[in-house]
Amino acid sequence: MAQPEGTLIYAMVARGTVVVAEHTSYTGNFRDIAAQCLHRLPAGNNRFTYTCDGHTFNFLAHEGYAYCVVATESAGRQIPLAFLEMIKEDFNKRYAGGKAATATANSLSRDFGPRLREQMQYCTDHPEEVSRLSKVKAQVSEVKGIMMENIEKVIDRGQQIDGLVSRTEQLHDQASDFRQQGTRVRRKMWLQNMKMKLIVLGIIIALILIIVLSICHGICK
Repeated sequence: MAQPEGTLIYAMVARGTVVVAEHTSYTGNFRDIAAQCLHRLPAGNNRFTYTCDGHTFNFLAHEGYAYCVVATESAGRQIPLAFLEMIKEDFNKRYAGGKAATATANSLSRDFGPRLREQMQYCTDHPEEVSRLSKVKAQVSEVKGIMMENIEKVIDRGQQIDGLVSRTEQLHDQASDFRQQGTRVRRKMWLQNMKMKLIVLGIIIALILIIVLSICHGICK
């Protein structure tokens, strides 16, 4: 069957390298090529696009699952990648934590295949709307990223403020201890000073008494 320009021609969902659901309305070797690409996907969550024979093989890897769509090169990259995001959300809503974890090869094609066909047709028939939706989602994601970054900065700044408050409290406690120590030192010095004054006063009184007694003793003679 001929493939019109800007068409999505094959889609599939795989757990690891096991294709659990797929759909196509066209004939060709794109299924085999997609399977070969699937075995070569790097580990981790990411997006990949390979080009072969006028077609793009687009992959979205996420949490152990790979979502793939094959499109004619004229479809560009934005529409296929937007399609992958759509089927990832649909697939997770239907099968997250359920049949997908134990599904065998193509066992979900009968159930999820029609959904792949509907989304492929929708993206092919409404490329401008899908493109706008993709841009809005990208903007929302960007804003969300900026907000999360700002929140992390606020939290970090709050931790720094908490540290500053703690250090201020420590300095306040140290200053209080210093004042108390200063008070004790001043009191001790005052007592020592008074002691010295009393000793000197006692010596002076003793000398006066000695002088007075000596004078009185002289007179009596």
